[in-house]
Amino acid sequence: MLRNLRVLSLFILIAALYSCQDNKVQEIPIVEFFKTPDKTNFKISPDGKYISYLKNYQLKQNLFIQSLVDGKERVATSFSDFAVRGDYSWTFDNQIVFSLDGTPHGVYLMFALDVNTLQKRPLLSEEKVNVRMVGRNKLTPDIITISMNKRDSANFDVYRLNVTNGELKPYLVNPGNITEWVMDADGRIRLAKASDGVDETILFRTNDNAPFKPIIKNNFRNSVKPIAFTGVKNYFYALSNVGRDKTAFVEINAENGKEERVIFSSNTSDIQRVDYSKSKRRLELAAWEEAKPKKQFLNADIKNIYDNLAKQLGESEINITDRDTAEKKFIVTTYTDRSRGAVYLYERSTDKLIKLTDNSDINPDELCAMQPINYKASDGLIINGYLTLPLGDNKTNLPVVVMPHDGPFGMRNSWGYNSEVQFLANRGYAVLQVNYRGSSGYGKAFYSAGFKEIGGKIQQDITDGVNWLIANKIANPKKIAIYGRGFGGFSALYGVSFHPHLYNCAVVQNGLISFFTYIQTAPAYYKPFLQKMYATIGDPEKDAAQLTAISPAFHPEKPVVPLFISQDANDPRANLDNMNHYVSKLQKRNVQVKYSVNKSERGSVGNEKWRMQNNADIEKFLDNNIRVKP
Repeated sequence: MLRNLRVLSLFILIAALYSCQDNKVQEIPIVEFFKTPDKTNFKISPDGKYISYLKNYQLKQNLFIQSLVDGKERVATSFSDFAVRGDYSWTFDNQIVFSLDGTPHGVYLMFALDVNTLQKRPLLSEEKVNVRMVGRNKLTPDIITISMNKRDSANFDVYRLNVTNGELKPYLVNPGNITEWVMDADGRIRLAKASDGVDETILFRTNDNAPFKPIIKNNFRNSVKPIAFTGVKNYFYALSNVGRDKTAFVEINAENGKEERVIFSSNTSDIQRVDYSKSKRRLELAAWEEAKPKKQFLNADIKNIYDNLAKQLGESEINITDRDTAEKKFIVTTYTDRSRGAVYLYERSTDKLIKLTDNSDINPDELCAMQPINYKASDGLIINGYLTLPLGDNKTNLPVVVMPHDGPFGMRNSWGYNSEVQFLANRGYAVLQVNYRGSSGYGKAFYSAGFKEIGGKIQQDITDGVNWLIANKIANPKKIAIYGRGFGGFSALYGVSFHPHLYNCAVVQNGLISFFTYIQTAPAYYKPFLQKMYATIGDPEKDAAQLTAISPAFHPEKPVVPLFISQDANDPRANLDNMNHYVSKLQKRNVQVKYSVNKSERGSVGNEKWRMQNNADIEKFLDNNIRVKP
């Protein structure tokens, strides 16, 4: 009976994947998949009078502001040497705080922009520092709270920055192990998270003059992520998997660390996000991922807004990404698996929805469904993932591109629009995305099952997925490529090194090729996480033999199939010297290698041109190695 059900399920899967097939599949130009949308990173001013966004100007990504009163668009910044970063933010007194990408010598530059005059003021100019936004509050609208590793590169202290006059005042000095600071609604930091890499401690203080005291202590396999104070007593909301497998949304008493109640949980998946309105001090929704994204509304008012949006936007996934302080106007984004979606302005009083930009010009009917799948790994563990099949009449014996995700831990593939997946499917390839053990969202046991298995069971999960495709006659066993970036790039090189007869070729982008280099070159502020890396990935001393055995850098003699390798010269975690040496060794063995390096800055037109060329080269590479010729 069970076997019959499995056969029926597979039949339904294939039928669903081909429900959108068309005999006349048109190849969509590469630029349509990979171009940067004309406008991105939309935000709304606290007073609801303006929207801001990033847009190319003078060949760089710059800030633009549009008045919601008269609709006029203004160029707010006009940098020609640097790009404005996407993490800019509004202050409560209607200024914009932003920083720049691509500055020389690692100088961090932060500015404040006066929206009325468009005059910008320098706030920070610091060499070789990282800055993180901690928060802002309405009580002191001209003050933002930031953390910065200025005093000590290994530790982030907290500062109060006046965006009117640039005055920077120390607020909290990091004793050496604090990895996270949490503000209350009035802008006071009352929670902190400390870690020695193995054990994690939540600390609480009643006010700015009181000392922090430990209230919760966990091994790294357990996690408590504070969200916000409830406004009742000293309780706070958090995501916690303490005492359970799946992360739940809970309320905790900060006086003693005791969990008071579970607000919402799922039996199948970790709760991954909670939307909380700081201005209203109101819970709105909890979100998680099963095969597709899910939401549980925690407030009738916000549910009504989403219901009204759904009536106008249909089956798209909908998310509110920003709002004014009065919560009368909202920035809304949409997407599906076959559409990058659009950005809208929603005016609550009139129930009016105004499209601000389309993220893509591709007709969704020309693209294909991303279908959730699962299979059993060799040791019986259920592995989930997604399979996207090309349009057309062929239902079996397809060329396949396997795409393991980056990570290995704390990341996953999700249902939704993926430019690379849709590009490959449009070119006739089936695409398999595997959420191997260690991927996030599936609970503590599944996450922990990946520890010390980066070159073991994690890779076997990927191999089992390929064999599942072959066994079900979806894949042509002689036309399979593996394609990944970061840890996914490691998996691609591992696959062609240790399973040379399974793959015909590999595409590697910013590939991780030496775990020794990956661990040893981690920035100083990663220090609190090093012990965790030793426990989950491997200790460079105690596990040296194992890390040597699996790191591609030490095995350039193994690959025999064609390789496409690209590196971003500006990626701080991609070791260019290691990759240059590795490629040189391959070339000396006459292994076919296409190697390219991107030296363009993020947010620049040059970077976009390189991205287009890179994908054109990947298309040609796959066409030469696994495309089924007519």
